[in-house]
Amino acid sequence: MGIQGMELFAIGVVIILFMAVLKQFGILEPMSSFEGKGPDSDLELSTVRHQPEGLDQLQAQTKFTRKELQSLYRGFKNECPSGLVDEETFKTIYSQFFPQGDATTYAHFLFNAFDIDRNGSIRFEDFVIGLSVLLRGSVTEKLNWAFNLYDINKDGYITKEEMLAIMKSIYDMMGRYTYPCVRDEAPSEHVDKFFQKMDKNRDGVVTIEEFIETCQKDENIMNSMQLFENVI
Repeated sequence: MGIQGMELFAIGVVIILFMAVLKQFGILEPMSSFEGKGPDSDLELSTVRHQPEGLDQLQAQTKFTRKELQSLYRGFKNECPSGLVDEETFKTIYSQFFPQGDATTYAHFLFNAFDIDRNGSIRFEDFVIGLSVLLRGSVTEKLNWAFNLYDINKDGYITKEEMLAIMKSIYDMMGRYTYPCVRDEAPSEHVDKFFQKMDKNRDGVVTIEEFIETCQKDENIMNSMQLFENVI
């Protein structure tokens, strides 16, 4: 996989790997398998530490139907009875898919993108709102989500250091599976190409406007945004 392929992968991997997490959680079961298994208001457990918001509120915040939210919650609570996912659990899930690589750093960055309120855990609300964007959001919404992933310190800019950290984490996770073998300097070369394309005013940082404008003009990236629409 060359530099161009890794650029596409860097964006598409968010959705692809999250589908793997959903399958691990058993959340991608057919909707029909959940019919008749409880009242429509079934979004509460007496034993959980965190009680999610009501169905009506989550339905208004996402692009999922009431029944879809029910099925998502059942899958979530089956694997996370506490109602929360901590970072170590997130890392453990990803390590199962990359046993010969090191997915911990990438999982850390992805966890932070889902941990909206920065409290060290992913609530069901965080989970389902992010999932709604990745699966059914507009192109702009998906690109905003991807930008947030790369903007590690959340200051509104992607720096070369941030992009290099993300790319190194992807190479650590997937590099040994690429062909030809990844060279040590490959992540830095990717970052240089990324900034040549996206840093329009050459000020050393990429803004959300520059990021979205460049991605919208890239046919491969646009195609990747549509891969998993309506998967559930």
